[in-house]
Amino acid sequence: MPALRASRMNYSSPAMELIVFDLDGTLLDRHGQLSTYTRDTLATLSRRGVAYTVATGRTLHAARGLLQGHGFSLPQVYKNGVMIWNPADDAYSHQNYLSLEEVRHVLEAVMAQRVSPFIFTLEQGRRHGIYHPPLQNDMERMLAKEFRHRRSVRVRPASELPADAEITNISAIGIPASISAIQGVIGGEPHLVAYVGTSWEDEDWRWIDIHHVEATKGGAIDILREQLGLSRVVCFGDSENDLSMFARADEAYAPSNATAEVRAAATEIIGHHDEDGIARFLHRRFLGGS
Repeated sequence: MPALRASRMNYSSPAMELIVFDLDGTLLDRHGQLSTYTRDTLATLSRRGVAYTVATGRTLHAARGLLQGHGFSLPQVYKNGVMIWNPADDAYSHQNYLSLEEVRHVLEAVMAQRVSPFIFTLEQGRRHGIYHPPLQNDMERMLAKEFRHRRSVRVRPASELPADAEITNISAIGIPASISAIQGVIGGEPHLVAYVGTSWEDEDWRWIDIHHVEATKGGAIDILREQLGLSRVVCFGDSENDLSMFARADEAYAPSNATAEVRAAATEIIGHHDEDGIARFLHRRFLGGS
């Protein structure tokens, strides 16, 4: 695995403490944006040489526009640990893809529930592709439309999926009973892990995101800790996919909107994500503010 090269930031100590943010439901507000207060807080952290990065379920291209210009210059974790992207090299240094056999098992489990899978791939030029079979309801069609609006993502029929595709994950959205049934099947697969949550689009729907079992935020944090020589890791997250990161971090903080399981695993529960809870905590913890 290529060594991760640190950015041009200067740090006060060779033993680095790293802050790691989840994005949706954590650092971002309910509109999926960085608030003015959060942007100002990040700028102050950057000026003072405080090291920070992200570990998110988003793709690089879904997060890049949000993060540019806000001091995110260290390696970043995407797709829940499937890949690590290093801005210094503009390259991925770590990937965990699904095998064709694993993909087959996932597709069978999803489609048995009359749910359409969205198959995410990494293609040439670091472009992300999404492939899907015929969509079955308005929610799936809305998601496909949203994906198409991302200029760096190609959305295509599943019939066009290349035989040698590098598949990062498979996602789906459905009613709770269907998603629970899929999760039950995937839970029996030793090489797979499934994350489930409530849809941002409609609270009556659930999403599921399925990866290789080695693709976790916690595993990616272990890689960053070793290759960047980190002395401590302080993380922030709100959902099930953050628990592996909480287990690896020295300190783990959950906004008050986090799931019960995440709140129980946290060092401390802090303010709501839509009330600048993370930024206000950062002021107290790292910037000496109130």
